[in-house]
Amino acid sequence: MLDVCEPASGRSHTVAEAVDDFAFDRTGAVVVWASGGRLHRRDADGTAVLPTPGPVLAARPDPTGRRIAYLHDGALRVATGGEDELLAGEPDGVRWGEADPHASWFGRHNGWWWAPDGESILATRRSGDQVSLHLLDLDGGWVDVHWDREIYPYLGMVRWADGGPLITALRRSQGHGLVLAVDRRTGETQVHAELADPRWVNPIAGTPRHLADGRVLVGGEISHDGYDARCLFADGTLLTPPNLYVRRVVGRLGPGSAGGELGDLLIEASEGEPAEQHLFRVRSSTSGGMVVHRLTSQPGWHSAACGGDTVVTGLRSLDDEDAQLTVWFAGNQVAELTPRRPVPATTNRPALDRVTDRRLPTAVLYPPGHVFGRRLPVLLCLPDTPTQQQVRNDHDAFTAARHWAEAGFAVVMVDGRGTVGVSPSFEKVTHRRVADLAVADHAEALRIIADKHSDLDLTRVTAYGRGFGGWLAALLAARRPETVRAAVAVEPWDWALLPTPLAERYLGPQELDSEIYARHALDDLPPTVIIQETEPAEIRS
Repeated sequence: MLDVCEPASGRSHTVAEAVDDFAFDRTGAVVVWASGGRLHRRDADGTAVLPTPGPVLAARPDPTGRRIAYLHDGALRVATGGEDELLAGEPDGVRWGEADPHASWFGRHNGWWWAPDGESILATRRSGDQVSLHLLDLDGGWVDVHWDREIYPYLGMVRWADGGPLITALRRSQGHGLVLAVDRRTGETQVHAELADPRWVNPIAGTPRHLADGRVLVGGEISHDGYDARCLFADGTLLTPPNLYVRRVVGRLGPGSAGGELGDLLIEASEGEPAEQHLFRVRSSTSGGMVVHRLTSQPGWHSAACGGDTVVTGLRSLDDEDAQLTVWFAGNQVAELTPRRPVPATTNRPALDRVTDRRLPTAVLYPPGHVFGRRLPVLLCLPDTPTQQQVRNDHDAFTAARHWAEAGFAVVMVDGRGTVGVSPSFEKVTHRRVADLAVADHAEALRIIADKHSDLDLTRVTAYGRGFGGWLAALLAARRPETVRAAVAVEPWDWALLPTPLAERYLGPQELDSEIYARHALDDLPPTVIIQETEPAEIRS
């Protein structure tokens, strides 16, 4: 369901019942959405279904609301009024404007971007494993974006707003990257910043971007003088304190939206507690030094979207079944888009904790109606990826865990080293030794958790996971049979067969580090390991 809220009045109404994805122009006057592959547009004249050659994907109006661009069958098309034209498309498997399969590992989820004036588009072109970037004028002219793709083959973040296009390009090793400004006339690029890390570069979502004073904002890390944090920098100037773990730059605030200066930034970050995320206003101007103000206080997982003086905030917590969405305009609350639905008192809540000398975030969830003093089999639920954060102050984060708890298990989750949210060194210490550290963290955490939760029967521990978690479940059963007695591995990773960018981030090039890949292989698995190709409906203790 797609609802539209008028910020000035707080009134909202439903414009569509079934929506696959949607987007707005700069003012919000034009909204575009796809439903069942059909393209819809709504503006002051009403709602219309626009004719297209076939199913549409990634439809977005230009910032001025005059045109709509979308993807169809590997091609990029533009609809204007009653006309629909091909902007870029080729046969033989060439794909235009799509996010390549590896893009998400570099923080990118789109493959094309409108110019702020709506007169041109920046789009990717993928032929096999090769990804290039091009500036396309709507009159048919186009230029290539130039950077050394031999040395920097991976295209990371891309943003085009006031100030011009900015892109991030990474080396194959992912330990060095460039933030490049693109000349929209010639496609030539200029280096604005360099990103470097001996393990891998990990840009912050929402960066790079131009600030109101023309500087370029980038995400980086501080790992010296006792500091270990993800921070924001503008042309080398530190904007956020090292006690914050910056997760995402939401956008630029208007002068009245949150009590700050024009051009201040709204960010999502954690402050000491990785299970929680809060909203902060960051001064982006050069006056007054570093100024950061926390905007949220209620425990939970806060998120936001903003544009001008309008801010929409979301809150998920262990106390509420649904996200609470609130609209703010010029600093005042004007609407609550979702009613509050408190979690019933009968619902078992997970017990969150930090254990071991590394303070690993953990959660334990008991079966409904559990009578303490009765020993329970343990299901160790593992993350789908090395970075996935399972332990959060968010009711929805434990949906799957509640399913297994209802089956009679005490469900345990551990955010071991490699998980995001704690610190850069916590994430990257797994470089080339994922297996050793992941196994050690989960085995040690289980032992300490059982000391605190005496009803957990460590003679009946089953590890369960999908993808990375499936690989880890099998590895735990193989290497720590005294701790993990059985494993259910759904589509477990084979590091040697993973996409190159993903495997090399953690283990290095396979042709140079075959011994490391061998140490991460699933060989000689015990009969207590069950490999599944699909999600099991039931796990027996």
